[in-house]
Amino acid sequence: MTPDSLTVAPPPEQDYLRIIPLGGCGEIGRNMTAVETNDDLVVVDCGLMFPDDEMYGVDIVINDFTYVRERAAKLRGLLVTHGHEDHIGGIPYFAKEFSGVPIAGTPLTVALIKAKSREQYLGDASFTEVRPGDRVRYGAIEAEFIHVNHSVAGACALALRTPVGTIFHTGDFKFDQTPIDGKPADFARIARLGDEGVLCMLSDSTNAERPGHTLSERIVGEAFTQIFSHAKGRIVVASFASNVPRIQQTIDHAVRFNRKIAFLGRSMRNVVHFASSLGHLRIPADTQLKIEDIEGYPPERIVVMTTGSQGEPMSGLARMSVRDHKHFRIVPGDTVVISATPIPGNEKSVHKTINNLCKLGAIVIHGTDGRSHVSG
Repeated sequence: MTPDSLTVAPPPEQDYLRIIPLGGCGEIGRNMTAVETNDDLVVVDCGLMFPDDEMYGVDIVINDFTYVRERAAKLRGLLVTHGHEDHIGGIPYFAKEFSGVPIAGTPLTVALIKAKSREQYLGDASFTEVRPGDRVRYGAIEAEFIHVNHSVAGACALALRTPVGTIFHTGDFKFDQTPIDGKPADFARIARLGDEGVLCMLSDSTNAERPGHTLSERIVGEAFTQIFSHAKGRIVVASFASNVPRIQQTIDHAVRFNRKIAFLGRSMRNVVHFASSLGHLRIPADTQLKIEDIEGYPPERIVVMTTGSQGEPMSGLARMSVRDHKHFRIVPGDTVVISATPIPGNEKSVHKTINNLCKLGAIVIHGTDGRSHVSG
């Protein structure tokens, strides 16, 4: 059912609350939820989704904004939980249509949204940078940002207070007792919120069908120690560009094993720039190289971190796998770590990249081999 086919009953005379999932419910991608009261409407996240194999000629999929468009006079703002594409990728289209819309998020989230303005017009959107614990009010709806752990820094859950009751929107999260940045989710605040009373909880359900709990990010560090200690040549680590904890672990191991690190891919370089400038990444002096300069160092001194963990055709890793990258050529003895699991629908592309890398003589470690990846 699409938003334009929804049959919505007329609002009652008393205070009311509507929660309308416009995307991301029952699917991976294009997360977007409208929260509406008598006189006000806020939107939580506005992401995109990548097309499946049957969507020929389609680059990205965004949400239908009809529900918001029909209530544009009530639109007060856009709240963003974190900076992943499935939560921010649709914002340029939303901001262009709803010019001047206020957008609130943590500093890294806002930086990643603003970075899109280099390619897409963001209208006259105004930005509010918030910290965990901060509150913003849009009409009768007040939003409190609550720190949670995720595979990108600056992720928050939201407590949305309305005249009818409080909605707890978890955003994407994991409960990691030993996160890389040393800042576990704010369990105390979440518990107090429960004591105060919650009308409705909207929860991330990724991997909910799996028994047990998600492993700590530090498990990956243990796997990296084994990989780095055994690798004789260059090491290539492919990950999601936004996975700041994974980037930090790669940097830490480069330092520990006396290697220099270079970053490949525009999105990867953008995240490293913003995250380091905001204090989310620590890169010791003289550790980072430009990719053009790695030839001046022996293979056992080099780590390259790149995009392409999902087999994207134009990504750094995919181009390396077919010897089409102008700055890096895979040679026998290189160790390639694909530190991610394929998003549903990307399996064929990922395995094609792995096969190509193996044909070039690379040692490929992928998936959950040796716990080189845990879910964020």
